[in-house]
Amino acid sequence: MNGSYRRQRVLALAGTLAALWPAGAAWSQTAPPFAQLLSQTRDVPRVTALEADVARARGRRRAERVACRTGARPAQPFDQCLCRELRGRPRSQRAQPAADDIPDRSAHRAGGKRSARIAAGEAGIVAAQARNRDGRLVYATELARAYAGAEIADRRIAIAEDEVEEATDDLKVARALVGAGKEARLRQVQAETELNTLQADLENARALKTVALARLSALAGMTTPFTGLSESLLDRLDAKPAFGPIDPMQATTVRVADAERDAAARAVTVQQRLAIPNVTAQLGVRQLRVASGPAVVAGISVPLPFFDRNRGNIAAARAELQGAEARAAAARLEAEAGTRAGLALVEAADARAAAARRTLATAEEGYRLARIAYEAGKSPLIELLAARHNLGVARGVILDAAAARLDARANLARLQGLTITGEAVQ
Repeated sequence: MNGSYRRQRVLALAGTLAALWPAGAAWSQTAPPFAQLLSQTRDVPRVTALEADVARARGRRRAERVACRTGARPAQPFDQCLCRELRGRPRSQRAQPAADDIPDRSAHRAGGKRSARIAAGEAGIVAAQARNRDGRLVYATELARAYAGAEIADRRIAIAEDEVEEATDDLKVARALVGAGKEARLRQVQAETELNTLQADLENARALKTVALARLSALAGMTTPFTGLSESLLDRLDAKPAFGPIDPMQATTVRVADAERDAAARAVTVQQRLAIPNVTAQLGVRQLRVASGPAVVAGISVPLPFFDRNRGNIAAARAELQGAEARAAAARLEAEAGTRAGLALVEAADARAAAARRTLATAEEGYRLARIAYEAGKSPLIELLAARHNLGVARGVILDAAAARLDARANLARLQGLTITGEAVQ
């Protein structure tokens, strides 16, 4: 009991020092409050990879725009010179060209290919932005769970320390009773065994805290692991949140699926437009050396797609669109079910936490009475050990209920496009 109180005081002191000390202090590796930590993780690999996907989509859109602007004319319009003979000459004079052709070829993309490709690029950017927002929400949820996991590991250490302290006191009583001849030596051995087991559990809890802090540090992009936390994220869940109406269709998973469906539809349009043949026009100037003045040469060509009508690419794009539509429909169904389940899980987790608190109060009273009865010699040691075991289980149930509450709140916040602390992810 005293160990838990001491842990709370140390946690509060660490939070105060983290808030007052400069953020770049080398000696302090205490994790800042969750909202501040999340705002500092914009350069972590997970987030950087998401931003890179959006930048890649924008780069592709830019390349499509440039290709559509410059594709109608060559980058070097006067790229070749053709020499031709207009009429027969003696062989001795055929080395002298009679005319120079300077052509300029221009391809006209018929059927709206340019607008279709630009629209497909825009749809790709929208899909990448939707995936970026959903990915950052997933990351924020994982970071919150890692933060709470480190806090739960710290609280398990406090519970283990309390149990070791209580077992030590019980062992002192058992030794006193054995020395007074009121208990057999076996009871003292049982108490010592119980104490050794709890000490081993304490060391295991400390190792698990190190693991939890290392995971939190890795998710936050820190090369040096955190050594503690500056706030209690679980205590922030005690206040019942005010959930407004939740629209499942606004969930990021639905938006991603809809954006990818639109991008697939644009891709089908592009492939259909590519099946329309382009019209290539040629305009050139022919400089005649045997006549006075230049001559203008013009021509036009239209390929006839007898063998290649782009049917394979069109079929593949349509199949991708069909799959995207199915995934969008599944995402809507899952979002609706997830919203209903999320609200139910939040209520169930709150009720479970309230019941766990009542169980803890009962277990604490049971252990107190068992301790008094054992010291008075009115009950055997086995009853005291059982009461203390029940108390340890009740403390663990409290932590399990807190973890369930955090998971339920985090899932529901993600459906709303928020972090667990209420910040919007744009």
